[in-house]
Amino acid sequence: MIKKVISLPAADALIDKLKNIHGDLMFFQSGGCCDGSAPMCYVLGEFKISDNDVLLGEIAGCPFYIAHNQYEYWKHTQLIIDVVKGRGAGFSLEAPEGYRFLTRSKLFTDEALIALNIRSRN
Repeated sequence: MIKKVISLPAADALIDKLKNIHGDLMFFQSGGCCDGSAPMCYVLGEFKISDNDVLLGEIAGCPFYIAHNQYEYWKHTQLIIDVVKGRGAGFSLEAPEGYRFLTRSKLFTDEALIALNIRSRN
């Protein structure tokens, strides 16, 4: 099964730590000016999802959403959620821990795009 979003082990470890502190979590791939394009982590239900937002999948058991207009830009890529030292500029739950989530990406192959029913990049 091809996943549109995955997380690396370091991100999973931080998510588990945050779950122990805050309970169930959710993610939203930001595209805003204040927080750049960072994946934002919230307590589940604390960020209001609209009908225009797309559920990409789950990372470490947490739903991961993206705005439809952002999805249109990123739909040809697999989002890879990582973590790095430092504080982000947003309101994400990991900030007090001295880390921030980071989105990396990898273009899907033509075969993966077909399997995902996404039109080719060409």
